[in-house]
Order: sequence, then structure tokens, then C-alpha cells
Amino acid sequence: MPELPEVHTTATMLQKLLPGLRIKAVWTNYDSPHQRGKDNIKDPKFFRRFARKISGARFKKIYRRGKNVLLDLDNGQTILIHMKMTGHLLYGKYKKITNNQKTITKKEEWRVVEEGPLQDLKNQFIRFVIALSNGKHLALSDMRRFAKVTIIATKKITESEHLKKLGPEPLDPKFTFAKFRQRLMTNPRGKIKQVLMDPKVVAGIGNIYSDETLYLASIHPLSIVGKVPEKALRELFRAMKKILAKGIDLGGDSTSDYRNPFGVHGKFHHHHQAYRNTGNPCSRKSCGGTIHRVKLGGRSAHFCNIHQYEYN
Repeated sequence: MPELPEVHTTATMLQKLLPGLRIKAVWTNYDSPHQRGKDNIKDPKFFRRFARKISGARFKKIYRRGKNVLLDLDNGQTILIHMKMTGHLLYGKYKKITNNQKTITKKEEWRVVEEGPLQDLKNQFIRFVIALSNGKHLALSDMRRFAKVTIIATKKITESEHLKKLGPEPLDPKFTFAKFRQRLMTNPRGKIKQVLMDPKVVAGIGNIYSDETLYLASIHPLSIVGKVPEKALRELFRAMKKILAKGIDLGGDSTSDYRNPFGVHGKFHHHHQAYRNTGNPCSRKSCGGTIHRVKLGGRSAHFCNIHQYEYN
């Protein structure tokens, strides 16, 4: 799933590309019976309302909140996109292919018509397309169809059900250690990795960056929050900011499906110290440890068995 650095990279790039462009048309092949009656374009009835609301509007501002990309329009509406596990937004020129053969069901799909990174196989699962006034398209590739797209009045965005429970932004200059500790202590009996990944505690951190943050801070992922001493928590706070900033500098992590809007891989996955390094020797000098993996709440946690201390 794209985490804070990947979503930040996407929003930052789109902010340079989209403002001022008008929405000419919108298309989707999302359609889920489980989404009927919900404010999600996977409900065909909602999608028709969604299309009417955005048609003809111009993009005004694109930014990020947690793992959500927010696209403000000049008509007072905001498109919210959560890319979930395999979703990523792409910018380029596409064409719609319609199969009208009588022997098979009519099927529409979009294919990129530009050479280059957008041709990457991971970029070919197009589920949602916005046609732009400059002849380009904003497309959402989403292999597993888990992404969420909805629309909210801009003035109500922060209090919407999609955002109102999100915790603070970890890279906000106003997010101090005191506030960080306070947020962690909302769940003092929780395991530190799970608490870091809770979006109500801190926004935007997922499996990859929690592993890397805890590795750098020398804290075992199964440590109990309330048992971790303040000195170690301060190190965790510094490590969190450092790792997330590094993720942004490297354009995100493309271990799985993530690509930036031009279809290009991020580079953070070349710098993993713990995540998916099971069985490898710890890269910390003179440590002598090995990276281990343990299941935690249905997810995997990767850690060094020597220098990451377990507080319990």
C-alpha cells in the first residue's frame, strides 16, 4: 500500500501538472455490489452524481492528508483518492478501446499511447480516468480494485468521515516530541509497530516505514508502548522523521505496485535495512544480528534480533 512518502510524491507531482486544467470527461469500470449506497464511485449511482459534480471544473490545488490524495476543484468540490494496496495515479495520454464483437460482452479499457515508463505492466490496470483539457489524462491503475474515490465539499473536507479521525502529520514542523509521545500513549498497552501504523495515532505510516523506523531507533516491533523509556521514544521520534523524509527524497518505495504519475519507480526499496530482508545479516556495523520476521496482527514485522531491544 502506498504510504506517506508515496502519496506525498504523487500529490507533489500532480500539483505541478494539474492546476488550471479543466475536466472534460470521466470514466470508470469500478462496479461493486458491496459498495451500493456508499459514497464511492464503485456504486454506479454515486458515480453518475460524481461525474456531474466534476464535469467542466478546473483543478485548483492538489495535496495530501495521511494516505489520501486530495484534488481541490474551482467549483467548491474536492476529489478524495485513497490508493489502498495496489493503486497509483498516472498522468499521460491514453485512448479508450471498445470491444464490440457480438460473441463477447462489450468491454471498454484504456491503454497508454505514450512510449516510456507508463508502459510498465504495473501501470496497465486502469480503473478510473479523467480526460483533461490539454489532451492528457489522469488515470488510476489499481490491479486489486481496492482503491477509494469519492467527492466532498471542500469546506467540509477536514470534518468528513474520511479524514476527521486521522492523527497528526508526522512531518509537520508543529508536531513535537511531546505531541508524539501523547499520541502513542493513547494506546500504552499496544505493540509499538501496530500503534505507529494506526492512522488515528499518527497519519500515513504503514508496514514498510514502521519497520525501517523501528530498525533505526533500535526498538523491537513487539515492544509495549508504555514500557518504552522516554530516551528510546525520543530516538523513535527522530528516526520516524528521518526515514519518512528519506522516503520522500527517494520518490517513494516500489517494492510492490507503486509508480509515480509518470509511471516511474521510486527508489526507497533499494535502501531497506529491515523490511523484507528476512535471513540477511544486519547491516549495522559490529551488530552481528540477523533480520527476522514475525507475524503481528495479520501483517509482517521485520527486525534485527540483536540491536532492536524488546521492552515488555
